Amino acid sequence: MKTNAIRILESKNISHSIIEYISNDEEIDAVSVANKIGALPETVFKTLVARNDRNEIIVFVIPGNFELNLKKAAASSYSKKIELIKVKELQQLTGYIRGGCSPIGMKKQYRTFIDETARLYD
Repeated sequence: MKTNAIRILESKNISHSIIEYISNDEEIDAVSVANKIGALPETVFKTLVARNDRNEIIVFVIPGNFELNLKKAAASSYSKKIELIKVKELQQLTGYIRGGCSPIGMKKQYRTFIDETARLYD
């Protein structure tokens, strides 16, 4: 099944590859996925969705083996405070489910911050 992200990449002729893995368990965090596909955890990025003090939704994309520092994330997004959204809100806000969220192809375009280490990888 194609996700919105894949449809968008294909429609814009953006080169990409798809890696399939079995996800019939609860191990859907980025480090577990990296292990399943034989990749280093720092090369598998996770998408985290947060809400700031102005009720704005903000997206952060960070390496799988990192944790989001909420104070630094707030400062970088010019927010006084941010907190991660509740899992039950994820699909309604983004169109994606937990473990399959992408910053590409969300229901709405949200401000998105991508960790600078992403430049190190194709």
